Amino acid sequence: MGGRTYRLILAYDGTRYRGWQRLPQAETTVQGRVERALSEIFQQPIEVQGSGRTDAGVHARMQVVSFRAPEQCPERVLERLRRLLPEDIGAMELSYAADRFHARLSATSKTYVYRVWNSPVPDVFGRRYRVQYPGRLDVGAMRTGAALLIGEHDFLS
Repeated sequence: MGGRTYRLILAYDGTRYRGWQRLPQAETTVQGRVERALSEIFQQPIEVQGSGRTDAGVHARMQVVSFRAPEQCPERVLERLRRLLPEDIGAMELSYAADRFHARLSATSKTYVYRVWNSPVPDVFGRRYRVQYPGRLDVGAMRTGAALLIGEHDFLS
């Protein structure tokens, strides 16, 4: 397919989605919703590649996405995309990228954040963004486990 390579940055609340990756029911995945909106904007099928996949219910602050599409003003495409996406998927930035740019293959790092609400008191407003654990945390064991993740690792598999 001709056209330009675009780089899109998304943020999303994954609570009501079955994850990032497209499934037959496009409405149930973040990728499906984004592809549907972009396909409407460009008036042709658009397939996007994400820098990674998230599971059902998982959120992302800066998911990098790449796709090829006919050349259009990125600012105008971004404006339309923001109107077409549901309120729990935010299009943060859109720009042209190098032709060989691929969100997953060009990624140089990823950061994962896991939050624990350590209290018996429910966190009504933050419940979607952290796990509640009312018991006593074993901080020593947590530090030992976390130490195994420090450094460079190949998590490809």
